[in-house]
Amino acid sequence: MAHTKLTQADFDAMREKYDSDPKNKVLQRSVMKNGINNTAKDNRVVAKLNHTYSVEIDTGKVSNQKRSGRCWLFSLLNVLKHDFAKRYDVKDFELSQSYLFFWDKVERANIFYDRIIDTADKPFDDRELRCYLAAPGAYGGEWGMAVALVQKYGVMPTSAFPESNVTEDTSDLKEVLNRKLRRDAMVLRDMIHAGNSDAEIAEKRKEMLKEVYKIAGFACGVPRETFTFEYRDDKQNYHVDADITPKQFFDKYFEIDLDDYVVLGNYPNRKMEQLFRNKAGQNVVGGRQVEFLNMPMDVLKDAAIAQLKDGETVWFANTVTEQSDRQNGLLDDDLYRRAELFDIDMNMDKSQRLDYYDNIPNHAMTLTGVDIVDDKPTKWKVENSWGEKVGEKGYFVMADNWMDNNVFEVIVNKKYLTDSQRQLLEQTPVDLDPWAAV
Repeated sequence: MAHTKLTQADFDAMREKYDSDPKNKVLQRSVMKNGINNTAKDNRVVAKLNHTYSVEIDTGKVSNQKRSGRCWLFSLLNVLKHDFAKRYDVKDFELSQSYLFFWDKVERANIFYDRIIDTADKPFDDRELRCYLAAPGAYGGEWGMAVALVQKYGVMPTSAFPESNVTEDTSDLKEVLNRKLRRDAMVLRDMIHAGNSDAEIAEKRKEMLKEVYKIAGFACGVPRETFTFEYRDDKQNYHVDADITPKQFFDKYFEIDLDDYVVLGNYPNRKMEQLFRNKAGQNVVGGRQVEFLNMPMDVLKDAAIAQLKDGETVWFANTVTEQSDRQNGLLDDDLYRRAELFDIDMNMDKSQRLDYYDNIPNHAMTLTGVDIVDDKPTKWKVENSWGEKVGEKGYFVMADNWMDNNVFEVIVNKKYLTDSQRQLLEQTPVDLDPWAAV
């Protein structure tokens, strides 16, 4: 392979090119003082991102995940709490993210041990094995993972299972679980290679899982089997329901059937109208599969709009760090004119950016409104989970062009699909490689 060594002649040519344009010195001073984004920001874009929508659902106060990677849980529980608020007249009701987070840690460790045992015959540098070892204590997730937890464990109100210091900042827990689970993987592989019996390996695995349960218990608290649910509705009427389990609570108070919902994906680097499955993303053995039906973006938009018009919010996956003003809650693909600032070509379409790892989903939020002009969506109202001090009391405004390029999945009821689209859900899913970005 050829190697290119930089020389003084190269440096001289770079400096000559830089000095040849007098605007470079002006822009250098501006960027050094103000930063790249502040210099490249297009205020004409800011002006059009007002908080007025033709379709809007009143959803009350936003949640705050603080320094934790639990957006996928917050977004599903936002959808559930909106349904509860409308049904029982309790606008600012909150469901416990910590409760599901506790069980995710236990379930995710359990399925990790299965994967380590299943790959024990593979060499240490095997790509699949390295994928599982990369971040076994991770706290990110997807819709299907959240659904699997709710369907198995139910839900609890935050009043019955509150936040802890660790759930509000999960970085320390991630480090502990990464080390613990990687060491467990080493021990299990060594036992298998040494010829230990299946019974011995199973017993060691049980001991390891009990230790994970203890870690999760210290970090989150241990969920009670039953709790008393009491609240006042917005009319100040008092309600109480004693000694109810989390599963009973979900079945009694929530009419939503999570099996009626489907993940519509928009990954243009993959085949359209194809059902895909991410087996490596599953967190609960025997639970909901992590799947998506890959469709053109207009299908995602049409289904999301139909659901919003019916008064139901929409979970969606996105790349929130791209072309985003976090403090002001603005999402627009033309917000920062960086290519113009540096006078360089930065153009890549959505498919190319996926292939080159430039743009992959890293956040989940909730659609609560849309502005439709001349039968076309122009901007969307977004409920985030970063508290009320960002955006418009926690709500972001998302330009439709940002949705095109930075939204990858929406979760909608299957009733908003056409008959032919629903038939696509019956096909055998194509399994993604464990190391696939999506």
